[in-house]
Amino acid sequence: MPFASALSQHPVSAHATGEVTGAVLEALGECPDLVVVTATRAHAGALEDIVHTVATVLRPLVVIGCAAESVVGTGHEIEEAPALSLWAARVGPLVPVRLHAVRLADDSWHISGWPELGGFEPRALLLMADPFTFPADEFLGWLDGVRPGLPVIGGNVSGGRGPGGNRLVAGDAVVADGAVGVLLGPGVDVDAVVSQGGHAYGRPLTVTRAHRNVIYEVAGTPAMECLVEQITHGTRPADIAAIEANGLFVGRLVDERVADPGPGDYLMRTVVGVDRAIGAVAVDDQVPVGSTVRFHWRDAGTADRELSFLLSGRRAEAALLFTCNGRGTRLFDRAHHDAALLQRSLGPVPLSGFFAAGEIGPVGGANFVHSFTASLALFRER
Repeated sequence: MPFASALSQHPVSAHATGEVTGAVLEALGECPDLVVVTATRAHAGALEDIVHTVATVLRPLVVIGCAAESVVGTGHEIEEAPALSLWAARVGPLVPVRLHAVRLADDSWHISGWPELGGFEPRALLLMADPFTFPADEFLGWLDGVRPGLPVIGGNVSGGRGPGGNRLVAGDAVVADGAVGVLLGPGVDVDAVVSQGGHAYGRPLTVTRAHRNVIYEVAGTPAMECLVEQITHGTRPADIAAIEANGLFVGRLVDERVADPGPGDYLMRTVVGVDRAIGAVAVDDQVPVGSTVRFHWRDAGTADRELSFLLSGRRAEAALLFTCNGRGTRLFDRAHHDAALLQRSLGPVPLSGFFAAGEIGPVGGANFVHSFTASLALFRER
């Protein structure tokens, strides 16, 4: 198998590095094409030494990674405790990506660093971004215009609490800004799975009046009136309790050509405010007139069932998981939920990843930054 991973919870960085590097070397040997390193904050200060050791021992072509609040290994999620996760693979042709962003005077962004691909035809982009210095939403919009249909899987790193506080791995360097990633070529099959954990209620509605992120009317009726009507008719008290606990969401159908939308077709966005006087609902995204929307809520049971459904029948030899730092034990009543569910569904495949401050993945053929979501890259040897 051309994949391997290892997880160490040893609190001493040098010891943890030795454990994971030795385990991957024994399982996969030297010179993998790609190595992904993720470490919790306890090891962030030693990340340069960790990367140097990994590079010296394994001699990979490309190394990417980050420090994060919590990290993932096969069957395990280590939350806010010392942990180092290492993942390595032979994936064939690949191109490293190191992106920079500068905010311009008109408040737009100039993004640089996209590589010249020549004859290289990418199949997927793995991306880790610093949310304080890199506008992932703007980059994804640009990329969907340049490379439509190219799935981007990853997340905003969660190790820092402000600008300059994050640590990203780009080859043999550790940096504090921008984004790092790798373009994967035709040597490996990559499937993106995005589980937003939303439960739809009511019926699909068409937005008939909106401006930017404010929905004024759906189906010719004030949006607030429709919202209240759909909550009060056919919604159980337990469901109302879930809405009160976890908030309300609006799902926007990304591809209007889908005849029977289901999980994975709606892009979920948080309801951030209502204006009872005019019946308007504000969300944290723009919703164009003519969009099909449906109200949603989130809870642990829905998130569990949706991820199980999306993984059912799939096959993979390895995976990377970028799960929201609002999931884990903050959402579920047991630890290791997403990683353990993935292991039950796919088997004990090599797994790594981290808890993100915004997860990146495709919905309806376009890439977005999500929240409260599990975004996965599933790998199979070609």
